[in-house]
Amino acid sequence: MKLRRGIAVTTTEYGGVLLDEKDGSYWQLNDTSVIVVEALAAGQTPEAAVDRIVAEFDVERAEAEADVAELTRQLVEAKILRP
Repeated sequence: MKLRRGIAVTTTEYGGVLLDEKDGSYWQLNDTSVIVVEALAAGQTPEAAVDRIVAEFDVERAEAEADVAELTRQLVEAKILRP
């Protein structure tokens, strides 16, 4: 998966932001969403993002897997990520 061209990712002290440079729309991300987006943008698998989330946060693996799958689905549906 890759981010669509023209999508910028910026981290903030509150998480992060995805910015569509073409039309100016943006999406606010929490800390775990930033991990997922950064991993996918770097060419890593969703499973790599799950591994990092489980290592950094107090969350069960099954919950992290479900959350990563749902976020990935939403980003593909919004045409932010390309499969």
